[in-house]
Amino acid sequence: MRKQLVALLNIPILLFLAGFLAPSPTWAASPPSGDRLAVSGLVTNPMGKGLKEVGVEVLVNGRHVKPAGKEGEIVTGKPGGYVADFLLPAGTLPNARVEVKAAKPSWKPVPPTAIKVVAAGTDAQGNRLFQASQNLTMQRTITPAFWIATIVLLLVYLLISLEWMHRTLAAFLGAAFILFVTYTLGTFDKSFFIISFEDAMHSIDLNVVFLLMGMMIFVGVLKKTGMFQFMAYKAYAWARGNIFVLSFVLQVITAVTSAFLDNVTTMLLMIPVTIEIAVTLKINPIALLIPEVFASNVGGTATLIGDPPNILIGSYANLTFGQFVQNLTIACVACLAMSGFWYLWWYKKDYQQAEVKDVARTIEYLREEYRITNKKLAIQGLCLLGFTILLFGLHGLFHMEVSVAALIGAMLLLAISKVDIVEMLEHEVEWPTLVFFIGLFMVIAGAEETGLIQMIANWVKDVSRGNLTVAIILVLWVSAIASAFIDNIPFTATMLPIIAFLNQTIPGAESGVLWWSLALGACLGGNGTMIGASANVVTVGLAEKSGYHISFLAYMRACWWPMIITVTISMVYLLIAF
Repeated sequence: MRKQLVALLNIPILLFLAGFLAPSPTWAASPPSGDRLAVSGLVTNPMGKGLKEVGVEVLVNGRHVKPAGKEGEIVTGKPGGYVADFLLPAGTLPNARVEVKAAKPSWKPVPPTAIKVVAAGTDAQGNRLFQASQNLTMQRTITPAFWIATIVLLLVYLLISLEWMHRTLAAFLGAAFILFVTYTLGTFDKSFFIISFEDAMHSIDLNVVFLLMGMMIFVGVLKKTGMFQFMAYKAYAWARGNIFVLSFVLQVITAVTSAFLDNVTTMLLMIPVTIEIAVTLKINPIALLIPEVFASNVGGTATLIGDPPNILIGSYANLTFGQFVQNLTIACVACLAMSGFWYLWWYKKDYQQAEVKDVARTIEYLREEYRITNKKLAIQGLCLLGFTILLFGLHGLFHMEVSVAALIGAMLLLAISKVDIVEMLEHEVEWPTLVFFIGLFMVIAGAEETGLIQMIANWVKDVSRGNLTVAIILVLWVSAIASAFIDNIPFTATMLPIIAFLNQTIPGAESGVLWWSLALGACLGGNGTMIGASANVVTVGLAEKSGYHISFLAYMRACWWPMIITVTISMVYLLIAF
């Protein structure tokens, strides 16, 4: 009796499982019938560059319709494109009014725009197929997010310049604040949305960060060999104790090296040598370091691989290494000569205080004292440094980022030499400098996302009004002044499509002169302030680590006017040569 009762209870369960596992009827598997509409298009800025993360909405007879199989709105991808499929009740098309609209924080919303629907046949189920395409152009608008991002950027620079807090804290505080505003006020009101966390992370130029890290490790390993002390002795012996000749020689060496390495790598190699020389002469190393970093930015301007803005320009405009050398070398040589003599005058009192007594005896002492202490490690370091430099030079062939070359060289050196990587990371990598860059990249990205940099670039386009001379002067000076206070990498990237547009619309611009104006302005303008170029920040950070503080205003006093003079020389050169 009990077994029969259990069997009866199991019957409903078996029936349920049989119904669940049985093949579904044909009518249940067929897709819903109706009119199928495919909508696609591209959302761009006025210069034709695609805009990502734009919310696109499709309206049919004034009512919002959701894409088939998707939840929420349509969002453009990185190139600015969007595509979506819609299932509408049968008979809706082609007579229905179909419109598309778009919205993105810091941009004027695109109102509903009618699009033409075209019949495209039927599918296997007999549903009628339709397609429509509509490209949209969005214009910038001033929102509270624009003012917040601009004010934060200015406050960060103010905190750094007045030294009210450490520059790394100032930059990261600014970055944290714009993200805080985005995810608090921006959650309730999109006009306060500055930059998403994902975009802030993407704004961090890891190419710069890893390049610095790799070359700092190189320098840290080579320091163990006595290489820099030996180079200091050689430089002193070459100048025969004349501090003025020594300063000029160091500037020339730095500029030439920066033309074939990037300027950051050059300064990482030169700073330890310079400090050794200054200590020997009993002068403040700053009197040698600032002329050197200025020279590094001037020298890096002359070639395709010398400065990041040049790499961006060359890649965008398909310019070769030879074209950069041919069109920029004369201007850079003139600027280097001027800056060299300027700093001999500017630091005259410091140089006169150098202890230069019995030069021959001092040279002999330095030769005995400053020897290479580990020849094997020195050879390993120099060989892998040469390999890394070769990879830098083959950048155009391999399309390899310079950071990849720096990291592979540094890691191979650590692996071969058996130097402790933990020691290198703890004592030789200047982490406050790297973290400062990370914070500054995010703050500048906030200003870029809300339209500040684009506004500057558009102003250049509007004011030039088809006059080549005005365009040359504006591009050069706006790039120079902006690059002194705004990282020249995002500024240059923003200017690229505008320069391309001006090249097509201004008579005579097809010679490429505006590319050279942008390169000279962005690279030389970075000399104006402590944070205008990556090499400047690295120099200040490593000098501070060695016990020599350089304030924002002191740096600006030493570099602002020679920067203005070098840009003026470049302007005269461009107007005469082109």
